[in-house]
Amino acid sequence: MTDLNVALVGCGRISGHHALSIAETDGIRLAAVCDLECDRADVYAEAQNVPAFDNYHRMLEEMPEIDIVSVNTPSGMHHEHALHMIRKYGKHVVVEKPTFMRPSQLDSALEAAAAAGVRIFPVFQNRYNKAVARVRKALQSGELGELRTVSVRLRWCRPQRYYDLAPWRGTFSHDGGALTNQTIHHVDLLRHLGGPVKRVNATMRTMGAEIEVEDTTAACFEYVSGALGTLESTTAARPDDFEASISLVCSEGLAQIGGIAVNELQIFTPDPDACGPNSEDFVGIEGHGAVYGYGHGAMYADIVAAMRGERPYPVDADDCRNTLGLLHAFYRSDEAGSWVNIEEGAESTRLGRENEAISQIYRTPE
Repeated sequence: MTDLNVALVGCGRISGHHALSIAETDGIRLAAVCDLECDRADVYAEAQNVPAFDNYHRMLEEMPEIDIVSVNTPSGMHHEHALHMIRKYGKHVVVEKPTFMRPSQLDSALEAAAAAGVRIFPVFQNRYNKAVARVRKALQSGELGELRTVSVRLRWCRPQRYYDLAPWRGTFSHDGGALTNQTIHHVDLLRHLGGPVKRVNATMRTMGAEIEVEDTTAACFEYVSGALGTLESTTAARPDDFEASISLVCSEGLAQIGGIAVNELQIFTPDPDACGPNSEDFVGIEGHGAVYGYGHGAMYADIVAAMRGERPYPVDADDCRNTLGLLHAFYRSDEAGSWVNIEEGAESTRLGRENEAISQIYRTPE
């Protein structure tokens, strides 16, 4: 069977990891790279021996053989860029976290994809980590018993110079704060592991940088099951990254996942010997950023399988929508100053709001 051709649009750090993951996956190949800044695209083009473009319209017109576009542009541009790929060119799209800034954007993209007969593949690569898979299996089988409490802790360092790297960083329109950018995978995992959330109560502050978004969140939440949870998310820790973990207290034991990217099974009381085999060392990963882990390769293998009709892609539309809905609930709670229920269609007034001045910077001319 012919390999699927993938093009990368947006050549930041994460795209280097996508390129390496594609190269290591059977049934798929990197066909082209594109970035508004030619120098950025040229780096990956030279490394992977593929053509580089500074305009994705020209790329897709000149290379109709491209099957899938991986959208790795600033978060607030995902919706516009994905819609162009879908509506104008009929391409399948892979969309990096947080997929889209608003649940309504996901719905409009899904509607467009259905009309065009193409698919959207959200990226939540940490679900593939061995530690995460082992704990999920233990929760589903009853090995850990009934869930009682969940605790998410992300204590990272993002100084002012990080936010000053680009105009989209630190904005509600195109980035979101620590919860949307750095903690989105933990927000997804607290659902993936614990099940649907009923309501949340969050307080947000900006403490470590001059930005419009939050860099610190403290929250409580309640699951539909009755289990309780807490979330602490900050990029105001100094001078370094200290912790990114999720722990689950259950009726039959405790499980804690930590490491640089929820890659270490640190505590697993039903079977302590399971910790070593279900932990992964991300520090020595070749290329760009150990924080990304190995999950992108497994994700692209699942994309190949889904495109061939061998098995469903594991993150379906409802799954992605529910994670985005939970993300917005944290912001809505801060806006309301009280508990809020997870209501379908309810969105934050801040997260993902329009900012044409910033969008124009990252807009590709036709």
